[in-house]
This record gives sequence, structure tokens and C-alpha cells, in this order.
Amino acid sequence: MNQTVDLWVDPACPWAWITSRWLLEAASVRELSLNFHVMSLAVLNENKEVTPEYQAWFTRAYRPVRVLIAAEQRHGGSIVEALYGEMGRRRHVVGMEDFDLIIAESLEALGLEADLALAADVTDFDEALRESHARGMTPVGYDVGTPVIHVGDVAFFGPVVTPAPKGEAAGQLFDGVMAVAATPGFFELKRTRSAEPDFS
Repeated sequence: MNQTVDLWVDPACPWAWITSRWLLEAASVRELSLNFHVMSLAVLNENKEVTPEYQAWFTRAYRPVRVLIAAEQRHGGSIVEALYGEMGRRRHVVGMEDFDLIIAESLEALGLEADLALAADVTDFDEALRESHARGMTPVGYDVGTPVIHVGDVAFFGPVVTPAPKGEAAGQLFDGVMAVAATPGFFELKRTRSAEPDFS
């Protein structure tokens, strides 16, 4: 039976990137239809007390998610996966820091209009960004980050894993995650992270 999996991501988050690669692997060995959506770490943290350095980083992090929303509005929801993939690869695998360059190169790689980059500097798309963010976050609560996954009526944060499992291992992780996440009353399973993100 084919399952629809909705994934909310922010290109700034390395853990969301790894989870997205895992889900793509899982979809190669399980009957999954993946839909990518946009959430924003900047929106999530806008009312929290953070250091000035973090606040500056969140301000920069608005740029790629605004462009993702602008591209979605112009080209439809299917463009989110491809554009997020281009942005995420440059940000996390290649290690690029300049979001403006990441945006420009990602648009060019997909043959998308260069003027979509202008969305990074305006608030025109912020309402739609917040709506997308809320659709992802409301079912799981706002005390978590990204990635957020919805499968039917089951919604959860995570899994946070590194590196992304490949092949059948990816499918087995999906089966296990769904088994626990779909259990009524199940809320949390966690241990201290002992490894940095591995993008291999």
C-alpha cells in the first residue's frame, strides 16, 4: 500500500537534510510518495531569547525559505523537493556559507528564473511561509524543530540520524519509526547526540 509522506524542512538545518536523504532512500525500497514542504527555523525561534549571533543567523536563514515559497507559488509544490535538494547539497555537502550564492546557483541549476532570488529580500511571501510552517508544526507542537514528518494522521519530529541509512536499512528505519510514532500515547525516544552530521 502506497503511503504519502509529507516532510517539512528548512535548508539551514543539517539534520533535516540528512533525514530528507534517508526518506528518499526509504522511498526506493518502500511504497512511499514524498512531498516536501517549507518550515522556517527563523519563524520557529522568533519569540525566543537567543544570542545576538543566533538572531543574526536566523535573519539570514529567512532568505532561502522565502525563495522556496516564491518558487512553489510560481511553479507548484513539486518544485520544492528539487530546489531544496540543490540548496541543501550546496549548504551541507559542499559546505557553502553564502545563502545568496546558494540561492543563485540552485535556481540556475534547475533552469528557474533568476528573479526568484529577489524574494529573499522582501516580506511578500512571509504570510505563505508562515502558513506552510504552521501546517507542519501545529500537529506536533512548537517545542521541536525540523525535520517534521506527517504520514496520514501521524505527525512527529525527527528522526534525527547520521549518516542517512541506505537501501533496506532505510526502509527498516521507516518501518520502525512508524511503528512507534503511530502508537497512541507515544511521545518521545531520545539519547544524547554523540556525532556531528555526516552527509555521506
